[in-house]
Amino acid sequence: MLSDSELKVRKIKDGTVIDHIPAGNALAVLKILNITGREGHTVSIVMNVSSKRLGLKDIVKIEGRELKPDEVNKIALIAPNATINIVRNYQVVEKKSVTLPSEIYDILSCPNPMCVTNANEPVTPRFYVDSESPLRLRCHYCGWFLEREDVLKQI
Repeated sequence: MLSDSELKVRKIKDGTVIDHIPAGNALAVLKILNITGREGHTVSIVMNVSSKRLGLKDIVKIEGRELKPDEVNKIALIAPNATINIVRNYQVVEKKSVTLPSEIYDILSCPNPMCVTNANEPVTPRFYVDSESPLRLRCHYCGWFLEREDVLKQI
């Protein structure tokens, strides 16, 4: 029997569990992974759960899908301390921390209206990670800076 202070979330048979997402950011994680709910996978979202490490955290469970390395890296933009658990037959078979790549391609747009990426030219938006904490990205083409709040607005 569970007490009122315990949370029961069903285990998944196969898939991915994204844990240690900063509270209130689970939906942004789904968005950055292009998960709309129409893909056919069962997705569980738990928000504002007590966490010894973060105080409060979010958790996302995606059944029937394992994330690719580039998807894991995208999560670092929103949840730099997240852990990714790969589950097979109800067992965690792989656990890894997200890492922010040194360059970000084709995820974000440059907010500078004068940037070549906004001039209908065939160029892919590209940013360098100048700082992970606090997050600070620099546009490859025009040098414009984006911070965490700018990233969240685009996701």
